[in-house]
Amino acid sequence: MKKNEFKHIPVMLNEVLDGLNIKKDGIYVDCTIGGGGHSEQILKRLSPNGHLYGFDRDLDAIETCKERLKDYKNLTLLHANYKDAKELLNNLGVTQVDGILIDLGVSSYQIDTGERGFSFLHDGELDMRMDRSQEKSAYQVVNTYSKERLIDILYRYGEESNAKRIVENIIKHRQEKPIETTFELKEIIEQSFPKKILYGKGGVSKQTFQAIRIEVNGELEGLDKTLEGFIDLLSSNGRMAVITFHSLEDRIVKNVFKLESTDCICPPKIPVCICGHKAEIKLVNKKPITASPKELEMNNRSRSAKLRIVEKI
Repeated sequence: MKKNEFKHIPVMLNEVLDGLNIKKDGIYVDCTIGGGGHSEQILKRLSPNGHLYGFDRDLDAIETCKERLKDYKNLTLLHANYKDAKELLNNLGVTQVDGILIDLGVSSYQIDTGERGFSFLHDGELDMRMDRSQEKSAYQVVNTYSKERLIDILYRYGEESNAKRIVENIIKHRQEKPIETTFELKEIIEQSFPKKILYGKGGVSKQTFQAIRIEVNGELEGLDKTLEGFIDLLSSNGRMAVITFHSLEDRIVKNVFKLESTDCICPPKIPVCICGHKAEIKLVNKKPITASPKELEMNNRSRSAKLRIVEKI
């Protein structure tokens, strides 16, 4: 797949655009620009006085958006982890923005490109790096991590109840030769399940692949602090929309938004507030927004997506 074929169907596009409540002269940030689907629609709603800053760890995404969005002069693309976005924006003199979008999903391009090693559905080298300039890859995790560390990762990031058996088989196989491809790893995982579960459950590799990918890319590390920093970055009435795809990251987003939308966080038994905590945001939607039945028909990868939106007070 060529770089200019970086395709990704934007999840809950209309819901995101409505949720961001875009101001035509506003400053917006797309933290994970991917194939540019959300960004293009944001740009269409901005005047020449508005501006969009797009970030992505994947250089293929940046190169694709340079071409796809080349006609927009009010766009700045940065090859960087979105967790560094606030600092980089401050360095550019941007201290307040009107809207922030974070789509925490893996792009269809990354999943469907076998050589990227993200999916057990396509054979390729064990890679899974969103930023291919980084050293740590899935190969390193699978072949060098200790038994205890691997079990912890599968339990914690994949919520995989069969973690111990899977890791025992990984250790056994890598003692004979390194595990080099996604299909090799998939086969080892499937050997760790009884046949009746294997055929009944379907994709038993999903949780293990998810766990390893999260570890490789540090997806959950510092997410809470990053969200808090973005809340500071929002101007009054500015909005932040976050799309999550699994319970671990959604829990972090939910908890940060709950905390920052609450005035007093003192223990219930204390009669007078002594914490001094003040709400900085309000919840636009108390329950997460999910994809419509029509969208699910067109893009089944949106089935696990949850959208949470907040507004700066």
